[in-house]
Amino acid sequence: MYIKTFTAIALCAASAIASAQTMNKAEYDAAKDRIEMNYKNDKKACDAMKDNAKDICQVEAKGKEKVEKAELENKYKATVSNARKVEEAKADTAYDLAKEKCEDQAGDAQKVCKADAKAVHERAVKAAKDKA
Repeated sequence: MYIKTFTAIALCAASAIASAQTMNKAEYDAAKDRIEMNYKNDKKACDAMKDNAKDICQVEAKGKEKVEKAELENKYKATVSNARKVEEAKADTAYDLAKEKCEDQAGDAQKVCKADAKAVHERAVKAAKDKA
């Protein structure tokens, strides 16, 4: 008798945990729309800037959108693959931003900056793949 009761309680707890971690399609669509709206607003805020500062702002806005969409997808469908995609999106965003910031430098300093950014990116992508 106690085993059946314990099993029923355990199943209810597992079900509650699983349902708390997932979202339904309507919540997913609403969150996706919110992310796209935030991206448009962030990108519009970049219009007032000039030169490389504007480029950096746009890369930040796009990267933020990419990471948020990957995180949303992972919340909607939590899989190892989606978790890896979140880490890869973060690494790609950091790399794109670092490359854009390197544009403020010139000559050898710019080459070194971009090489460093690439090395950091490659390590981050490898780490993301190793987690999976």
